[in-house]
Amino acid sequence: MRRVLAVIERDVRKFSRNPVIMLMAVIMPILYLVILGNSFQGTLKGLPVALVNQDAGEGGRRLNEVIAAVEAGPKTVRVVRLADPGAAVAGVREGRFKAAILVPADFSRRMALGTGPEVGLFVDNTDAISANSVTAALTSAVGGLGEAFVPVRPDGSRVAPRRVDLYRSVDYDQTLVPGVVVMAIFMGTMITGVFNLVMDRFLGTEESILLTPVTKADIVVGLVVAGFLVTLAMATIVLVASVAITRLPVDVSPSRIGALWAILSLATLGLLSMMFLLLGRATHPRMVGVISGFLNVILFFPSGAVYPVESFPGWLRTFSGINPEYYAVHALKAILIKASPLSAVARDVGFLAAFTAATLTLAVVSFRRRL
Repeated sequence: MRRVLAVIERDVRKFSRNPVIMLMAVIMPILYLVILGNSFQGTLKGLPVALVNQDAGEGGRRLNEVIAAVEAGPKTVRVVRLADPGAAVAGVREGRFKAAILVPADFSRRMALGTGPEVGLFVDNTDAISANSVTAALTSAVGGLGEAFVPVRPDGSRVAPRRVDLYRSVDYDQTLVPGVVVMAIFMGTMITGVFNLVMDRFLGTEESILLTPVTKADIVVGLVVAGFLVTLAMATIVLVASVAITRLPVDVSPSRIGALWAILSLATLGLLSMMFLLLGRATHPRMVGVISGFLNVILFFPSGAVYPVESFPGWLRTFSGINPEYYAVHALKAILIKASPLSAVARDVGFLAAFTAATLTLAVVSFRRRL
């Protein structure tokens, strides 16, 4: 343990001599937040939506048909049919669906009588783009359903979806906060951990470590832990600044803060270990720049930070399933924005823990302790 602490101390001291790098790594994610929060737009497809149709009449059947047409035509939604309204709404709260469509049992009767038939639409309004797309698609689809019925009162048979936001109103820039924090973590991995080892190797000072009795496990664990301390501090600064800039209300109860720290810690350790695994044998800092730039693109954009993963093509959704940044973003959204129960992030935490253990173990095994 003493040898590991010596490696950690040596690595952390380097950053006190060059604070500009840390400052830039903190400022750049915040700039992304400001720029993306005011400029990004998109057209969505394949949004998962739960449909609970409790009406057995002609109106319920026709509504099934028009929603199926939306699913097959513009492909805005991907419908999952359920029988339990509670399970559908719970699925939205847990992040499995973007919305839940609830058709009441008296839907056909109210259409025939022209007494204002309504369709319940429970949306995850923390994802404003998805919520608006689902609302627009459903409104367009069901708007003319009642025209084939003979109403008792004129114009009373027109169907109108009643939207119910499951969460408080969330601005688009607030939804970017989890992604910006994950970006800060990744940028921290680019200037800490294995990067310092590659620089030592490039400058010919690596032998100062290799001539000591430290093992390769001491080197890897020491550099990863040192990078963890610096990167976690940077991520915390970015998180606090982002929350302040966007005025995002955050639940500061002990359980929420504990879950938040666990997610940030696992995401940081996982990405640092992954970088060490990929670059542990690199000999030139240019390799770090090239590979880091490549990874930043292929990990960040498929993470769901700026665009719903559900709208990706199938092969990209599959990649997101093994992308650690996806699980970090998903968990941070659940904790910071949705105030979901902690059980909703159990899968994310489990993946990040397994990913960290696997990459750190492989990094130690693959590292070569020699000049």
